[in-house]
Amino acid sequence: MRAIFTAALALVFMSVPALLNAQAQRSQEFKDKYKLKEAVVLSRHNIRSPLSDSKSDLGRMTPHQWTKWSAGKSELTSRGGALETLMGQYFRKWAVDAGLFPENHIPTADDLNVIANSMQRCIATAQYFSSGFMPVGGVRVNHRYEPSKMDPLFNPQLTKVSPEFVATAMEQINAMGGKNGIVGINEAIAPEYAFIQEVMDTKDSPMARTNDPKLKDFSNFNTEIVFEKFKEPAMKAGSALKDLNAASDAFILQYYEEPDSVKAAFGKNLTREQWARLAKIKDVYQDVLFTAPIVAVNVSHPLIQYIYDELRSPDRKFTFLVGHDSNLSAVATALGVEEYELPNTIEKKTPIGSKIVVEKFVGADGVEYADLNIVYQSVDQLRNMELLSLDNPPMIYPLTLKGLEKNADGLYKFTDLAQRFEETLAAYDAIR
Repeated sequence: MRAIFTAALALVFMSVPALLNAQAQRSQEFKDKYKLKEAVVLSRHNIRSPLSDSKSDLGRMTPHQWTKWSAGKSELTSRGGALETLMGQYFRKWAVDAGLFPENHIPTADDLNVIANSMQRCIATAQYFSSGFMPVGGVRVNHRYEPSKMDPLFNPQLTKVSPEFVATAMEQINAMGGKNGIVGINEAIAPEYAFIQEVMDTKDSPMARTNDPKLKDFSNFNTEIVFEKFKEPAMKAGSALKDLNAASDAFILQYYEEPDSVKAAFGKNLTREQWARLAKIKDVYQDVLFTAPIVAVNVSHPLIQYIYDELRSPDRKFTFLVGHDSNLSAVATALGVEEYELPNTIEKKTPIGSKIVVEKFVGADGVEYADLNIVYQSVDQLRNMELLSLDNPPMIYPLTLKGLEKNADGLYKFTDLAQRFEETLAAYDAIR
């Protein structure tokens, strides 16, 4: 998207000199040189309530009451719907400015495709986005099942599992922790484990009062990973990373949902950096389960194929896919995206409502080009429910693909990107 939002990106990346240098080339001259032909967007759903309720272990970890959510367990909240509508309105302004669609466009089945995982939070996110994106377009949100059931397209399940696959996956996961492997991963965020328990006042929790043996799990760093065919990669209960991930997830959502940040932190006045520490546990949890390269290639295969097909669809102009953070993490890893850490967010990889955007251009030279970015609302935009516009855009962060070269204007040749998709699909075929 940075190819489109010329002036906006200069504002977004004022604190990132390297990106400012690239931004100097994003001008009207660039728009005259490259015409946007299509965009494929893979989105994470917006703010939902936690997957666990107050009667679960999540509620028993703390003496405090979690926020009273405006939606049922795991469903999109009212605030999440409003924020996604704002994002849809921004994409509408972008699409009109880019010449992709005229204002008040009435789409056809050929030029627009909106498809969501059949979970309530995903269907609702797609609906709210569409209302902002094409408010008079009568957009149909496609989903395979009645809510809430996982669609195989979005389900980050393993479809190939063998002893060889498990050995390679564990080797790659252990490498994340250095010489101590999975224990090393946990050791690296042990200070965050201690901090989240301090914020929750775990020592005064119902778990502590009843001497619940699960409290001992918070000091168990030997996380056990489970790989089963037709299931998501998972962690066995009984380790700090598994058990405290639920609390990390709930705190992140509570910070977005609750306007009073002190109340969201159970009466503690946390800095933005401390909120990021709470979120780090969930970031690491996602990385362990979904960013080992062989795992990412395995679980993202249906989406990789679908996105590739959409990018080659001759009449398609805009595709909007709504899934989960695991989808974005796996797709980015499978395509070989370089490591990144996002600014102005407490979730550093796939923030709530974030979107991987693949743009396809036709240059004045007749050659097709591509750009990849991740677009997301900053913490302030989320908490303040800021109106988005070309003058107040969401965050737009460029993604770099390992081993591929960009031209002087910061774009990949589309043939190179297509080759990367082919290689990723072949890597799946090679799994035994």
